[in-house]
Parts: sequence; structure tokens; C-alpha cells
Amino acid sequence: MPTDMVEEHADGLCYTDLMAGYYLGAPDEVLQAIADYSAWFFVWDDRHDRDIVHGRPAAWRRLRFRLHRALDAPRDHLHHKDPLVAGFADSMVRLYSFLPRTWNARFARHFHEVIEAYDREYRNRAERIVPTVEEYLALRRLTFAHWIWTDLLEPSAGCELPDLVRNHPVYRRPALLSQEFAAWYNDLCSLPKEIAGDEVHNLGISLITHEGRTLEEAVAEIRRRVEECIAEFLVAEQDALRFSDGLADGTVRGKELSAAVRACVCNMRNWFSTVYWFHHESGRYRVDSWDDRSTPPYVTNETAGEK
Repeated sequence: MPTDMVEEHADGLCYTDLMAGYYLGAPDEVLQAIADYSAWFFVWDDRHDRDIVHGRPAAWRRLRFRLHRALDAPRDHLHHKDPLVAGFADSMVRLYSFLPRTWNARFARHFHEVIEAYDREYRNRAERIVPTVEEYLALRRLTFAHWIWTDLLEPSAGCELPDLVRNHPVYRRPALLSQEFAAWYNDLCSLPKEIAGDEVHNLGISLITHEGRTLEEAVAEIRRRVEECIAEFLVAEQDALRFSDGLADGTVRGKELSAAVRACVCNMRNWFSTVYWFHHESGRYRVDSWDDRSTPPYVTNETAGEK
């Protein structure tokens, strides 16, 4: 994004506001690091899109491998010539400073998977492959980074959750539902942009292509899934809160874990209101006001000068 475009559009994109509404109660330095990382993620998503639109597989491949390396050794990449890589490294140094190395290793493992999922998206779009509904849903959980945003609940709560707690179905169920809601609501709001841009990755596009739905039927099906997510979360949330209460076994550690799980579950709920607000306030989705419905006004379509 050119400097003048940053000044004109950055605040209206609301990227940092999205995180501020999700990770409530996080210490200021944690929230700032997450907000900056979120802004980086959107910029990365736009770079990925431009590399596809302009047919730059070599540029995407270089970026993909650089991000893998920066994820494993961020301090070595703080001054990388590509500002996107340097910004990512800066985010990782900060995020890795809050919890033990075991959390860092898990976060890195999850984000390596996200990078590879973006590569699958690149190949699908380059080859005009629309994934089936089930293929798309599985890929979406990675490209939307479901488990990354869930991992970040822990530094916000100031506590790394042990595997027995984090992997417990009663905890993972509301975590998944909060992210599914966000991903599918995003699909609903970005469908006009992605149809205009000849995209292949959207739940609505998969429904139209592989199930023969009309546009109106696809929109109705996404809405149904979104509403179902909300209803199922309300049940799963209560189960998870009871689970958190049961962790308070009279020990100091039990009390700490109980409070941390409760904080994480309460912030899972915040995804719903914050994601809804974001999609109706951010300039990223105000397609009807754009000259070109396939391209946000802050993204240049010129190939010259792009890295």
C-alpha cells in the first residue's frame, strides 16, 4: 500500500480494532503485538492475492520460503530487505516473548501449516480449481488460521494451557465454532468481491459450483450455517465454563487454570460481536463503493514496483 493510501485508508480498515474487541483483558503489550500481527496478516493476504492476479509464482514461492524461515528464526530476519518478511519477524519476536518455548513451538507449527495452506490456495487459483464444499471447509480452517487465533487466547490470559486442557473436546468445541462463524461470515460478506474477482475460494462459490445452488440459495445456506454456529456455540460455551469451574481443585495451579480457561472461553464469545462489527465497518468489505468490485481501492493493480 503506498504511503498516501496508508494515510487515507488505514484507520478505516479497522484491522487493529478487530483484535482489540477479541482479546479483552490482555495486557497492553500483548494486545499491541496481536493487533500488529493481525494488520500484518491482512497485508500478507493482499500480497498473496496480487501475486496470483499478476501471475507471479516465483515471487510467491520466495515469500513462502522466507516466511517459513522467519517463523523459525525471527531475529535473523528483523532487517530483511522485504518489509513484509521483516514485519513478520518483528511480530514473531514479540509474540514469542510472552509464554514458554513450548507455546512458541506450537504457534510456529500451526503457522507453518497456514503458509502451506496459502500455497494450496495459490495453486487452486492458478489452475482454476474450485474445491468441493468439504475440501474448502478443511482448507478454510487453515487459511483463516483457526488455531492461530485460538493459540493467542493464551498469552492474552497470561497462561499457557496444558495439552490435556487445550485439547479437551469441551474446550476445543467452542473454539472451533467461534472461528467457523468468523470464517463463514467473512465468506458471506466477501462473496460479491470474490465473485467479481473470479475467485475460487469461498463457501458460496463451492456451493454454486459443486451443489448446483443459485447465488440466492448459496447465500441462504451460508446464513444458515452462520446461525447454526451461534446456536451451537451458546451450548458449547456453557459446557466449557463448567469445565473451567471443575479445574479449580483447591490448588493454586487449579485456580490459575480455571481462571485462564474462563478468560479464553469468554473471549471466544467476543469473536461473534467483533467480527460482525468489523465486516460492516471496515473499508475492506465496502464493495459497492469501489470503482472495481474485485479490487479494494487501497490495493494497486499495477505490477510495476510491486515486490
